[in-house]
Amino acid sequence: QVQLVESGGGSVQAGGSLRLSCVASGYLVSTIHMGWFRQAPGKGRDGVAVIHANRISYYADSVKGRFTISRDNAKNTLYLQMNRLEPDDTAMYYCAASRRALSVGFLSADGFEYWGQGTQVTVSS
Repeated sequence: QVQLVESGGGSVQAGGSLRLSCVASGYLVSTIHMGWFRQAPGKGRDGVAVIHANRISYYADSVKGRFTISRDNAKNTLYLQMNRLEPDDTAMYYCAASRRALSVGFLSADGFEYWGQGTQVTVSS
């Protein structure tokens, strides 16, 4: 069983930055695939970024060049550095983990079986 706890959300103005953290327990982050997803009110849960156990990472087109996913194996923590934030980035952000085989480029929430409780990010214009 993997348990995930996110933190780091908040309210910022457009152009600002935030770093989200996700502390994992039950499994080493270096041995599982992990990702960040977001869900705006009235919308579905969309993939933002994923990092595989072998460190291959990829992003949704809407965040490429602005967001960076990384992990600290020593702290068993996943991060999402978000720069140049835009109002459209406003959403609840979720950390997720998967022990399943995932294809590179897979950004669907269906591939992930463990989820955190979410952290809210609000970007004002």
